[in-house]
Amino acid sequence: MSNTTTRRFFLGAATAAAATRVWGANDAVNVGIVGIGGRGTTHLNTYSKMPGARVVGLCDVNQAARETANATLVKNTGVKAKEYEDMRAMFADKDVQAVSIATPNHWHALSTIWALQAGKDAYCEKPACYNIHEGQRMIEVARETKRLVQIGSQHRSTPFKIKGMAALHGGIIGKVYMAKGLCYKRRVSIGHKEDSPIPAGVNWDLFLGPAPMRAFNELRFKYNWHWFWDTGNGDIGNQGVHEMGIARWGLGDPSWPNAAVSYGGKFGPADDQETPNTLTANFDYGDRQLVFEVRGLLTGAEGSVPARAAVAGAPAPKLQSNPLAVTVGNLFYGTEGWMSMNDGGYQVYKGESNELIEEEKAEKGQDTTRLHMENFLSAVRSRNYSELHDGIENAALSAGLCHLANIGYRTGHKLTVEAGPKFGGDVAANKLLTRDVYRKPYVV
Repeated sequence: MSNTTTRRFFLGAATAAAATRVWGANDAVNVGIVGIGGRGTTHLNTYSKMPGARVVGLCDVNQAARETANATLVKNTGVKAKEYEDMRAMFADKDVQAVSIATPNHWHALSTIWALQAGKDAYCEKPACYNIHEGQRMIEVARETKRLVQIGSQHRSTPFKIKGMAALHGGIIGKVYMAKGLCYKRRVSIGHKEDSPIPAGVNWDLFLGPAPMRAFNELRFKYNWHWFWDTGNGDIGNQGVHEMGIARWGLGDPSWPNAAVSYGGKFGPADDQETPNTLTANFDYGDRQLVFEVRGLLTGAEGSVPARAAVAGAPAPKLQSNPLAVTVGNLFYGTEGWMSMNDGGYQVYKGESNELIEEEKAEKGQDTTRLHMENFLSAVRSRNYSELHDGIENAALSAGLCHLANIGYRTGHKLTVEAGPKFGGDVAANKLLTRDVYRKPYVV
């Protein structure tokens, strides 16, 4: 389905859905939060301090997390919310109008799908999906139920990044031939731990959900689930999916590439981590390419010193330290110059002399998560899907490139990408589009 067709579909769907609820511009939306760990606590603090939201439900498989979250909510608002161990009970509650999901990656799709089928709109943390099949299913269910889905790619609501992208698309560095995403985020060894009894108050079955049943292990629980294939996607699907989304944005949000190749490994510490801590991926779009690098070990920045002029007679640039040198961020290369962008701002260099022609710094103290959530709630009230800054069909593509990189790494060969997406007769790659088995009843 083309972008134009998709937009027409959702605008029509939004009109139909609007008949069931007439929203005032300032009406507070009743929000239920699913998953109240580190990121979920940010959701809680953000919604509970927004005049356009009212937190009415708190769901987590960990009783201690629910109790801590309610104490925080009382501190922020003076009012408690209902607590739920099982998200399905919260989705069945008619008082909950929208849900905000901050579960581990392997729950993103199913929790969103269940919420949509229960008539709720959903804000779901990145990555949009745990695998490519799940992203496609999320898009289908959003269309079937006529509900709105925003993915937590807050860069899409960040003012200086919006301005930088407008400049890039306006030709400030000519035709962009390469977008490069960097995730050089230092990750120390997780070590090794033996399996242990399930902690009191933790529903381990619900935590695992669609993933295979395993004995409880502390390393597979709080945060470190990112580094195991059952539940996570490594850092390319954790921090990296932000930069992947920005790289696609800079290229005009293209669909699937023609081909993808990736290589890397888990270097350094001998610990229990399964996902690679070093990964390089290249995506072929024909007349342009997207390159992505993950390095969890010690490394330097990129974009810190402009390259020397290569044309005879051209003035040499000053070799200076760039305050926006990128370790986590993006570089864009065009026929007339290049751009560096990270959470501190962006800089544009032009011509053979690498002249700095434009610079924009991030506004101090700006809460971009709040801006992104406000965008979501505004669309919930208007029922206008096109208002969303990163709806599911675009965000699933950004996540999908992360999955392509992991598939290429795990199969060890170049991927030829066909519509669907599929990989022709590549049995090993097609197998990794989804899980071998979904554990009932947690089936996507």
